[in-house]
Amino acid sequence: MGVEKLATLVNTFGSSLISVSREMGVEVALQRSEIAQGVHVGGSSVAALVGVLGQGLQGTLVIMLDNAGFSAVVTAMSGGMIKPDIEDPVATSVIGELSNMVSGRALTQSSLGGVDVTPPQLITGAGIRTVPSESPGIKNFTLPFSVAQGGTLYLVLSFHC
Repeated sequence: MGVEKLATLVNTFGSSLISVSREMGVEVALQRSEIAQGVHVGGSSVAALVGVLGQGLQGTLVIMLDNAGFSAVVTAMSGGMIKPDIEDPVATSVIGELSNMVSGRALTQSSLGGVDVTPPQLITGAGIRTVPSESPGIKNFTLPFSVAQGGTLYLVLSFHC
């Protein structure tokens, strides 16, 4: 995958996260000075991982949240109907749905036909982190977002190039 296509994908996933979040009542702001190549995440307690594959594209999208970010997203997306408890599978499924919506929007906006996403894998626990692949040809990016209602959301993208 060329550098230009990779940059387009990273930008499209980031802008899709912002627009989907806004539509769901969650205001997020990209912390531009902290965007990094590689994986740089701290203090996450909930994560949703989605595989992206097809038409020569292979990668993952991971949305990771700290406790405050998780509470803000679950409360906003459920209209306050779901208590933000990381032990509750219904509450954590909200983050899985967010990852589905962001992935779908990004793939639609990037006009990548024939690319599919896997169902989200949900992970909870103290201090979740992703371990970047050491394989040549794998590019990892971390886009940190502050959540207006409180907390931090990390969008971690990995693509085989």
